[in-house]
Amino acid sequence: MQTVIRWTGHEAGLLRQALRNNCKDFAALVGVSPRQITTWEARGPSIELRPDNQRSLDTILARADQPAQRRFAAALTERAAAGHDARAEQLLRRDPRALRHPIDNKLMVQVDEGIFLAGPQGTPQWLDTFLIDCYPTTNADYAKFVNATGHRPPQHWQGGEFPPNLRDHPVVWVTWHDATAYATWSQKALPSAQQWEKAARGTKGRVYPWGDEPTAAKCNTAEAELGTTTPVDRYHSGVSPYGVVDLCGNTWEWCSTEAEPGRFELKGSAYTSPFDRAAPFLRNTANAAMKDNDTGFRCVAAVPVAP
Repeated sequence: MQTVIRWTGHEAGLLRQALRNNCKDFAALVGVSPRQITTWEARGPSIELRPDNQRSLDTILARADQPAQRRFAAALTERAAAGHDARAEQLLRRDPRALRHPIDNKLMVQVDEGIFLAGPQGTPQWLDTFLIDCYPTTNADYAKFVNATGHRPPQHWQGGEFPPNLRDHPVVWVTWHDATAYATWSQKALPSAQQWEKAARGTKGRVYPWGDEPTAAKCNTAEAELGTTTPVDRYHSGVSPYGVVDLCGNTWEWCSTEAEPGRFELKGSAYTSPFDRAAPFLRNTANAAMKDNDTGFRCVAAVPVAP
């Protein structure tokens, strides 16, 4: 079931529409006046609801039937996909190390050289400075590569084009070879497992990108019961210390680290996997020719990147 961390007028309005209630009926469920519902929806994300109203909406969502819950989840996803990525632009303005890559135009952020605590035991490891994509490679990103190179499109695209509602979702159904071909075209590389882990955990060995608390609501894993990918910029509360997003859940991500001949490491878990597989230090491997509906990638680059 879709969960909401902070209810605003925006989420309340989407829930009312998912339940297919008018203002009067929805107000009766929440325990407020119809006029208050109208005010919430008019003010949208600018108004954060009182704790008692937050609890009421939590209860209403939990008790809703599955079709209504699916409509609510879909509405949240569509709104996020259509919205302007304001957080990325804020990151660009705030952090002079963040930049747009000159080939695929993806936002990247710098991870400085130095020691970080790796693996479940927090073993010190040194890495040189590198840049990493703030977000996974999306269908729209991958389309640029396909159009420029003639590379085979993923199997879920129709007529060689991605479904419009998946524009800002991570590209899936890509093998390690496909991901490597994109990285080569964009003059980047797939991250090593160590680079990926440092970008996710920071230097001090936190368990998850956001800290040590196992908070499943901060990422798209099986517990969310969405059954599909979500826009890559949706889970802002799950951001890593470096400003890298969507490192847990949504899709497994290919790495360049070869675990054994022909098998490469995957990181991050996916919407199909339980939350207990999402910790960035955990290992998963797959054959380089494997492709699935829950596997994607992001890239890294050396510093500096020429404009």
